Amino acid sequence: MATARSTAVKPPRAFFAREARAVACELLGLHLIHCDRGTRREARIVETEAYLGPEDLAAHSAGGRRTTRTEVMFGPAGHAYVYLIYGMWNCLNVVTAAVGVPHAVLVRALEPVANVARSTWGPGLATRAMHIDRGLNGIDLRGDTLWIERPAGGARPVRIGRSTRIGVEYAGSWARRPWRYFDRDSPYVSSVSEATRRRAGIAP
Repeated sequence: MATARSTAVKPPRAFFAREARAVACELLGLHLIHCDRGTRREARIVETEAYLGPEDLAAHSAGGRRTTRTEVMFGPAGHAYVYLIYGMWNCLNVVTAAVGVPHAVLVRALEPVANVARSTWGPGLATRAMHIDRGLNGIDLRGDTLWIERPAGGARPVRIGRSTRIGVEYAGSWARRPWRYFDRDSPYVSSVSEATRRRAGIAP
């Protein structure tokens, strides 16, 4: 008897409309897709960080700050929050939680699947490799340009590791929260050594 072919599925809106830590864990192993001028770029999410504004002093929305840049964080879950750091790197975040609750998950590292040729370990490198910039800020991540999906056949199992977030020392005690999540078996995680990547056959 023939069996039905498994196809990729975009998570429902309810998947994103939860607290950032839950979403950050469950994004690991899912695929990020960008249809970029006729090219389908695809990569597996292997590292994330959760930000729980307005209480979280490491979040851009700390203290309930609403600016032109952060407004998307206060909107519906499942949209992209893309911002620039150091004047050169774009960072992709997934907006989570209920409307008015400014939670977000930073995508820190990706594992290439298709049409992704550059380094992807680190938030700025990941967006550069996927051709993601601020022109995609606010886009619905369940749409047809930039989206997240469970790959056909199901997501590969993930051994989840946790640590403190990176680069948020200014946030005092909030910097010590273990809200960074990563696939312990992926050589594309940003904290993996270059020697480990070389052993995995990944060129710098």
